[in-house]
Amino acid sequence: MIEKILLADSGTGHSKEMLKALMEIPSIQRATVTVLHVVPPQVTSEGMTEKWEEGGKLLASAIQSLNLDPNHVAAILRQGDPKDIVCKVAEEIDTDLIIMGSRGLKRLESILENSVSQYVFQLSSRPMLLVRDDIYVKRINRVMVALDGSEASNECLKLALFLLRDIKGGQLFLAHVNKGSVTKTSESLLAHPEQDPLIAPAVAEAKKFGVSYRCVTGTGNPGEEICRLAEDNNVDLLMMGSPDRRPSIAKGLPDLDRLLGASVSDYVRVYAECPVLLARTPAA
Repeated sequence: MIEKILLADSGTGHSKEMLKALMEIPSIQRATVTVLHVVPPQVTSEGMTEKWEEGGKLLASAIQSLNLDPNHVAAILRQGDPKDIVCKVAEEIDTDLIIMGSRGLKRLESILENSVSQYVFQLSSRPMLLVRDDIYVKRINRVMVALDGSEASNECLKLALFLLRDIKGGQLFLAHVNKGSVTKTSESLLAHPEQDPLIAPAVAEAKKFGVSYRCVTGTGNPGEEICRLAEDNNVDLLMMGSPDRRPSIAKGLPDLDRLLGASVSDYVRVYAECPVLLARTPAA
């Protein structure tokens, strides 16, 4: 399911550590990796030459530190706006996953400070693994999937099972948050999460693949509860669906409604204390 990975390497952050952690998973080790570095336009030709040389050295250093099979890794050095180039290269190589660092900027800050990861998150149709600069990347053993009944969250479940089926001692956390106030029904589901109608089918899938699992539920604000459940269970990787809500006429523009509104995935990418993989609804 993950055969091509695009690592957008800016030279800072923990994206390379995240890729190393992923490549320890047997089901990922056959994937090809493209390491991309983008050189922004410079005022002078001398400045451009200097930045281009620095970019080449950074790429060489990144590939050396990743210690990957030379037959399964490629390097791309491009000039342009990083936001646009990452999206363009992702389409060119038909990648299955984009890995990027993130400063974890809040919604309005990400617009004002020209966040590359936020822009790509909004405009790319590819699954993205975002790694905040201030979190520690751990070996992947404990994976949580936030279930909401959407096609995108179902894609997350499939991907999580693909990752975990070959991880010795790996554990899948199946999470669902009931919105609103506590009711008798939600209290019952908190006590018996396997009976949650969104979790029960996921349990059946985990059993089918022989993957160890735990069911966890919460009540209240979905973004806050998902982050809390991930932290309480010491999760190494949090996965959730992020449906593509962009109308076709707005494919070239950031979705300000989601940037400024109450997007659960936007909240989680900012506040979760672990790397976050955001899956998209598969193309028709």
